[in-house]
Amino acid sequence: MHAKDILIDGLSRIREEVHATVEGLGPDALHARPGPAANSIAWLVWHLTRVQDDHVADAFGLDQVWLAQGFEKTFGLGLPRHDIGYGHTSAQVAEVRVDTADLLTGYYDAVHEQTLGALRGLVAEDLERVVDERWDPPVTLGVRLVSVLSDDLQHVGQAAYVRGLLQTA
Repeated sequence: MHAKDILIDGLSRIREEVHATVEGLGPDALHARPGPAANSIAWLVWHLTRVQDDHVADAFGLDQVWLAQGFEKTFGLGLPRHDIGYGHTSAQVAEVRVDTADLLTGYYDAVHEQTLGALRGLVAEDLERVVDERWDPPVTLGVRLVSVLSDDLQHVGQAAYVRGLLQTA
């Protein structure tokens, strides 16, 4: 198995979990927060998708799906165009609201497809390419992709946990 196949498998598992986590939820459940400073399912799924979209697009020289496919306008969040949710305050988390789970999964699926398209063309040497020199050591494509995978896994797990809390309440 090649490294790109492992990345594709990992990211495909995130897709499965995103769908399972939001399936059948209405706006009240999507926006419920287990505590005043906690993140909602909607924010967590939006954020993990924005991170993947932003980081993969940057690493591969692609346009962000958020902007190129009009999701920024469809979501209508009133946030800065390139906002990915990093460092959001509790008030900003509360601003991330959607009417349906389908909007979240539609955006995630579009980002997932762009990501898979980029990964399918990878060869092993590509993973060594430096994509961010702001860090010491500089970040390679391989490290960036594992970072996205890790971040997304954490956030989809958090979203699933919040869903579990709602079902037991």
